[in-house]
Amino acid sequence: MLRILGNTTGRFCDGVNRRRFLEIGGLSTVGLTLADALRAASKTVQKRSPRSIILVWQHGGPSQLDTFDMKPDQPPEIRGPYQSIDSSLPGLPICEKMPEHAKVMDKCSIFRGFTHGNGDHWAAAHWMLTGYLGSTGSDRVPRNPSMQAIASLLLGPRRSGVPSGININDGGFGFHGGAYLGVAHNPFRIGEFSYGNEAGRLPTGSDRSFKLVDGLTQDRLVDRVSLVKQFDKIRRGVDRSGTFDGLDDINRQAQEIIFSGRARKAFDISDEDPKLRERYGPGWGEQALLARRFIEAGVRFVTLNTGYWDDHGNIKGALDNKLPRHDRAVGVLIQDLAERGMLDDTLVVTAGEFGRTPKINKDNGRDHWPQAQSILIAGGGYRHGQVVGATNSKAEHPIERPIHPLDLNALIYHAVGLRADDTIPDLTGRPIHLLPGGVVPPELL
Repeated sequence: MLRILGNTTGRFCDGVNRRRFLEIGGLSTVGLTLADALRAASKTVQKRSPRSIILVWQHGGPSQLDTFDMKPDQPPEIRGPYQSIDSSLPGLPICEKMPEHAKVMDKCSIFRGFTHGNGDHWAAAHWMLTGYLGSTGSDRVPRNPSMQAIASLLLGPRRSGVPSGININDGGFGFHGGAYLGVAHNPFRIGEFSYGNEAGRLPTGSDRSFKLVDGLTQDRLVDRVSLVKQFDKIRRGVDRSGTFDGLDDINRQAQEIIFSGRARKAFDISDEDPKLRERYGPGWGEQALLARRFIEAGVRFVTLNTGYWDDHGNIKGALDNKLPRHDRAVGVLIQDLAERGMLDDTLVVTAGEFGRTPKINKDNGRDHWPQAQSILIAGGGYRHGQVVGATNSKAEHPIERPIHPLDLNALIYHAVGLRADDTIPDLTGRPIHLLPGGVVPPELL
C-alpha cells in the first residue's frame, strides 16, 4: 500500500505526520494513503489544459531599481550600485548582473507598474499566492489554498504518474499549500528548506520517496495489490450503495506513480547534455533544470525559491552574490524552454511579495516597498516582448498602467485554462470563486 509518512515534530490536522511524502510500505488499516489523496482530488470534475506553471518565488521582495526598472539619471542613493546593459528587447535596459536575462527579454513581458499597499511579508505573500488577504506576520496560519493547490484540485498533473505540484526550497514567506483543501493538494517539497509559515507543514521528500522501500520488491507489491483487489471484490459484493465505484481507478493512479518511474526519472539529470548542465550551473541553476524536467514529466505547477531578497542592509554585497545565480537559473531556463519548443506551454513567472524602497537606507540596504515592483513573465501562450506600465522618476509608484495582485493571479490561472469565476468549495462546502476580482492584462492577449 502507498503511504504518506511524516516526522515526529508535528502532524497535520488529520493526524498524519509530515516528513516524507510518498513511500511504499506494508498494508495498513490506518493513515492517509496516496490513493486516499487521489480519491479526494477526484471528487472535483477536473478540466484539461496542456500548460504548466513555473513560479520563481523571490521571497522577501526583490529590488525593482536593481533589476528591471533602473533609474540611471538619479543620484547614487536612488539608482543604486549597478549600471544597466542593453537587452534583446530594444528600449529595455536591465541590470548588468543579469546577462542571461538580457538574452531573452524579447520573449518576456515586464510589469513595471505592479503595485499594492501591504508591507507585511506574510500578508502580502498570502495575498499574491492565494488571491485573498487573511494571514499576517502575527497570525501566519494559511487561510486560503494557493494557486498551486487549486491547480491540483481542478486540473491535476498533465500526465499521470507524477505529483501535480512540486515546491523547491520551501519558499520562505510563502503560502504554497492546500490550506483547508487538505494535504492531498500540498506540493511535494524538495531542496533546501528555509524558514517560513509553512516550514514543517508541507510534505517533504526526494527521489527516494518514489522508490520501493527496503525488503519490498515490485513482485511483492503486485501480490499485495492483488490481495487488496480481492478484498475489495468481496466488499463490493456486500455493499450495493456504490461506495466502491471508481476505487480501482484511484488505486491504479496511486500505483502508477511508483510503477511508471516518471517522477523518479525526472530527478536524474545524468542524461542531460553536460554542456547544458554547465549553462545552468550548480545550485539554483541545477534546480531550474530539475524544474524543466518536472514539467516535461507532466507536473502541473513547480515553485522554485531563489534565495532571500529582504536586503535591509548591504544590498550590493547581497545582490553581488544572488543576482548572478538567479540570473543564470532563470535566464537559461527560459532559453532552454524556448529551444525545446516548450515555452508556449509553460508560463514562467518571477516575483516576490513586494519591491524595495527607492532610497537606500543608512545601512546601505533597501526596505519594504509594496507601492512598486517589477515582475517578469514569459511563455504561457501570451504575447511578449513588451514592458507594461511605468513608474515615476524614482520608481516610487506607477504613473502608467498599474497591475494589481488579483490581475497577476488571473493571468496565471488563465494560462492553464482556469477563470476567476470558476469555483471551489469553502470550509463549509459552499462554492466560492477562485478570485474575488482581477483581469488578465489585455496587453498579453
